[in-house]
Amino acid sequence: MAKYYPIFLKIEQKLCVVIGGGKVAARKIKTLLEAGAKVKVISPEVIREIEKLSEQGQVEWIKRPYRKGDLEDAFLVYAATDDPTVQKQVFAEAEEKNIFCNVVDKPALCSFIVPSIVKRGKLQIAISTSGASPALARRLREQFEETFGPEYAEYLELMARWREEILARDLSEKEKRQIFEQLVLAPVPLWLKRGERHHVKSLAKTFNLSFEE
Repeated sequence: MAKYYPIFLKIEQKLCVVIGGGKVAARKIKTLLEAGAKVKVISPEVIREIEKLSEQGQVEWIKRPYRKGDLEDAFLVYAATDDPTVQKQVFAEAEEKNIFCNVVDKPALCSFIVPSIVKRGKLQIAISTSGASPALARRLREQFEETFGPEYAEYLELMARWREEILARDLSEKEKRQIFEQLVLAPVPLWLKRGERHHVKSLAKTFNLSFEE
């Protein structure tokens, strides 16, 4: 079984190519756009969801089958097609040009795999079994989704703002670290979940931090 190196990639404004036009391709396109990528779709036909994105100028749609050379200048490629010949051709070109490649459901034709993700605003938890058990990865994701609810999105927004405010202060590194640790130890997510925002306000006031109810 292959060994994988966990990493988060910055793909904003980078060209990412999706070969295929079905539902799987649409899911890949959605996540790429959310990360700020420039997306090119190559497929003779696409589902309406992808066609609308093309009409809105969010993706570039090349209305024909893949052919060698289509990955020129690409940073990353998804091959979301059932054609084994195309799958192998895409992977070969990607390997030749050192482009990150994922052929959907074909681990042997992938230079990267996509973990199961729990996302709450700025919080992203990636779960992977290195391909050993996708079912277990899904189950673990469901458990994390229950543990880390939507309140964590607001929590991270608060922590990001508070961090900037603390870093701007004329304090020693030790003093700043102590404040950070006390903030993290406070049950802020629980307070937000319960709607007990007065507790959050009190905590912010203790450290002279901003908080809007």
